Amino acid sequence: MPRDIVLGNGELLVNLDRHLSIRDIYYPYVGWANHVGGYRCRIGVWTGEGKFSWLDDSWDWRINYEDATLVTHCTARSGDLGLLLTFNHAVAHDRNLFLQRITIENLHETSREVRVFLAHDLRIDESDIGDTAFYYPYEDAMVHYKRDRYFLFAGYVGDACEAENVGIFQYACGEKGFRGAEGTWRDAEDGLLSMNAMAQGSVDSVASHSLHVSGRGRETLRTWMAAAANLEAATALHAPMKTEFEETMRQTGVYWKAYGDRRDDLAKLPPRVAELFVRSILIMRTQCDKRGAILASNDSDIMETARAHYSYMWPRDGALASAALDKIGVEEITKPFFEFCARVLPKNPAALLHKYGPDGTVGASWHPYATPDGGRETPIQEDGTALVVWSLWRHFEKYKDTEFAARLYESFVKPASDFMASYRYADSKLPLPSWDLWEERRGTHIYTTATVCAALSASARFAEIFGHDADRLRYQTAAEEIKEAILTHFWDDGVRHFARMITVRPDGSMEKDWAVDASSYSVFAFGVLPASDPHVVANMEAIGRKLWVRAGVGGVARYERDYYFHVTDDFDKIPGNPWIICTLWLADWYIATAKSPSDLSGALDLLEWVGICAQRTGILSEQVHPFSLEPLSVAPLTWSHAQFVDTVTAYLDTLSRLKVSNKG
Repeated sequence: MPRDIVLGNGELLVNLDRHLSIRDIYYPYVGWANHVGGYRCRIGVWTGEGKFSWLDDSWDWRINYEDATLVTHCTARSGDLGLLLTFNHAVAHDRNLFLQRITIENLHETSREVRVFLAHDLRIDESDIGDTAFYYPYEDAMVHYKRDRYFLFAGYVGDACEAENVGIFQYACGEKGFRGAEGTWRDAEDGLLSMNAMAQGSVDSVASHSLHVSGRGRETLRTWMAAAANLEAATALHAPMKTEFEETMRQTGVYWKAYGDRRDDLAKLPPRVAELFVRSILIMRTQCDKRGAILASNDSDIMETARAHYSYMWPRDGALASAALDKIGVEEITKPFFEFCARVLPKNPAALLHKYGPDGTVGASWHPYATPDGGRETPIQEDGTALVVWSLWRHFEKYKDTEFAARLYESFVKPASDFMASYRYADSKLPLPSWDLWEERRGTHIYTTATVCAALSASARFAEIFGHDADRLRYQTAAEEIKEAILTHFWDDGVRHFARMITVRPDGSMEKDWAVDASSYSVFAFGVLPASDPHVVANMEAIGRKLWVRAGVGGVARYERDYYFHVTDDFDKIPGNPWIICTLWLADWYIATAKSPSDLSGALDLLEWVGICAQRTGILSEQVHPFSLEPLSVAPLTWSHAQFVDTVTAYLDTLSRLKVSNKG
């Protein structure tokens, strides 16, 4: 189940599903550790008539955020219970607090009692071994902890937390997941809880709050979760919420509205596109750790298909997200990202590895060090290293922070560029083999080659600025050699598009893979050739012709006969599932070749297509079902949102430029 709601502040990230169950709590890093792991922290409701229901598909749902902010506005209606629940959620922008306001409207004419049950099903530090859950009477709160991870849950009924207001009505702590115990949450279904005050091991807890709601009236429950390293710190976060809950939620909403306000010309866009642009900025922010890592995705449901996840910093994804964020002036995220990359860069070879945890540790990988024939190989995706250098140059062009760039030149750009300049075939001058951006094939790829060419060109500019003449000459020569090699080896006048991969056989001959791949857009996107170059034009036309999904919902597939999450074998009409990023790459080319405002119509159509693909909350997935638009793989995917922000920015900048030039 994709995450419908994501809320975070760079240290605490909370994900909710379509039933507003907490599914993921990441702390103290965005992306690590996940203290829920995709299980459900459910919400249940009991009424005085003796009826009980968990919030599930039997309720009528409306799920969304408030406009242009990271505060939710959601409703759940039950005709059977005669209740309308309105929810607002937020993660405080400046403190590790998750806030939840629930307004209960009684649809009956008579007054009655309503009990709200909040279940806490945690697996602290991604394990259910050695957890403790207890009721803390000193603060009228439920606490879960293990080592230096503490989660305190509390709340109150009414408009202020005064003596006569009710906090926790009943509670229960108990075992789950072994010895036949489903979980303490089952204890809620009769409307009463056992009042067991403490449990250790594999445990969960439930707290209930009792509200007396007049006929056709409303009552409000305010709850929160504090995350901290010890009980004292958690209590210090919790205590002010008794009087400052509303002000904290208001300030958080105002803060995020200001954060997402990055352009003053969004009225030139269709409303859906403009709204998704702002939403994408905010969603990207939730996926960024304050210490520099930009995470690919934090949707843990992908673990249902593989016991791994996307909660890592892929250098490629991070670099492209950083470039998009720099375009709109989010320097406070991008500078720590580059510093993170410099910290984790290996010394030999000076190439970033597959992926990294948000704490800088090396992430899980399927790239081997050994070849099938017993040889050795460098298990890298070289485009990741290249794109960080390329993105850093874009950052420097934007901010002109010479001191910052000089530091990064010595710690990252020079060692990485020395590696890229040398990691090449002596005869063809092409990069030696590495893994492709799709992480499926090892060889010399058009995308990787284009990014290395762009990176070395950027490195040469850095070297010139800082007076490193020998470096400048070496990097510029390598970039020019690679550009020439692209036209010599990846292009064929008869085929009329770029090969996606070259494999050099032991005898030195080349085997070329001529499948059309959307990533070949990289030749113009990273400045190897102009967008109007005949080679690029023919290549992009081939992408539009071969990779457009001609049945169902449209969009652009990754490459011909893409089997990843495929739903049909009719590859003639559906070469693969439509991907958000690949569709936007085609839009980028339309933008880059536009000569008048009317030439931008094709790009705008594709931006609107992406808007249709978004979930009702503005979440973009990696790919969508070719017939139903159902999100496939993870959601949100940071790369999808980053590419949307990047393409919209290019569209608006180009529209403005063309209007001025055409007037002249």
